[in-house]
Amino acid sequence: MLRTPLYDWHVAHGARMVDFAGWAMPLQYSSIVEEHQAVRERAGLFDVAHMGRFMFTGPDAMSFLDHLVTNDLTRLKVGQVRYALICNRAGGVLDDVLTYRLDSGTWMLVVNASNRCKIADWIEHHMEGYMVSVVDETRDRFMLALQGPRAVEVLAPLVDADIAAMPYYTARFAQVAGTPGIVSRTGYTGEDGYEVIVESIAAAMVWERIFERGRGVGLLPCGLGCRDTLRLEAAMPLYGHEMDETIDPLTAGLSFGVRLNAREFIGRAAIAAAADNPNRPRRVGLELAGKRIAREGALLYSGGEVVGRVTSGTFSPTLQKSIAMGYLPPHLSAVGTEVEVDVRGKRERARVVPLPFYRRPR
Repeated sequence: MLRTPLYDWHVAHGARMVDFAGWAMPLQYSSIVEEHQAVRERAGLFDVAHMGRFMFTGPDAMSFLDHLVTNDLTRLKVGQVRYALICNRAGGVLDDVLTYRLDSGTWMLVVNASNRCKIADWIEHHMEGYMVSVVDETRDRFMLALQGPRAVEVLAPLVDADIAAMPYYTARFAQVAGTPGIVSRTGYTGEDGYEVIVESIAAAMVWERIFERGRGVGLLPCGLGCRDTLRLEAAMPLYGHEMDETIDPLTAGLSFGVRLNAREFIGRAAIAAAADNPNRPRRVGLELAGKRIAREGALLYSGGEVVGRVTSGTFSPTLQKSIAMGYLPPHLSAVGTEVEVDVRGKRERARVVPLPFYRRPR
């Protein structure tokens, strides 16, 4: 099993370690709810070094990536970050990714840990004809996420750049705690925050500096458990749940990550066909009447008939309600529609509600 540079720190601080996509990762340190609330109210620090990181250089780096992903990268300026999907030729999602234009000739692709090897193979098989160099830096660099309303207060004194002025979905090179790194205003929690990449050799030092600075504001180290409850409240899809190789981006409700009119990309024709299909299912938010949790795979019913399934569910620590995402046919996807969900053999009432479930105060 792979380990991030912070493995020993996690164990020493009482983390419950689990196998996630072949990596030993902290699930939680104290409790999922306590860590969740720290992120919503103050700040939380996550080890996300298991996420795949590919660096692209060469004269065709932009055109290659523009052909690989569903979003338009031709207008991406230096320092900007863009969400996109990598799809197969049938339009199914291979992964959802973030694409960074770090400077005029350097691009970075951040992919899900569970898909890193698959995407590496996909990249290799589609490079012919492009003058581009690709390096997998996942093991050589460390990545952390600092999330929450007080994240900027914690991180800013350690960075030699005005990170408070950075717009959302931007990135820049900077010194972090005296070591070279990349700072981006990105995250997967629904809160304001940053992700930081440094050389693996500097991982423990940078993590400790941020952790110590955050103590005064109530920062907590956080694991994968609250990362999941946070992203679900924010209605952020998770690969293998809301999307996979059988689901196209439009069906998954990710049209903002697709630019069909921009240029040709892998899977474009199939996704365009899906756009013209009025009968494709819709990703919806569900609020259960009771407190029981609708887990992944739970069947959704209307009029006694199975009409869909749950893809993710939890009891929301912020809203104090049982929430879920899932797929329903178009005629049952309108906000306010009543359905039933099978929770371990018992039907529970649920209704379609707007997404996201939670939106951070501005």
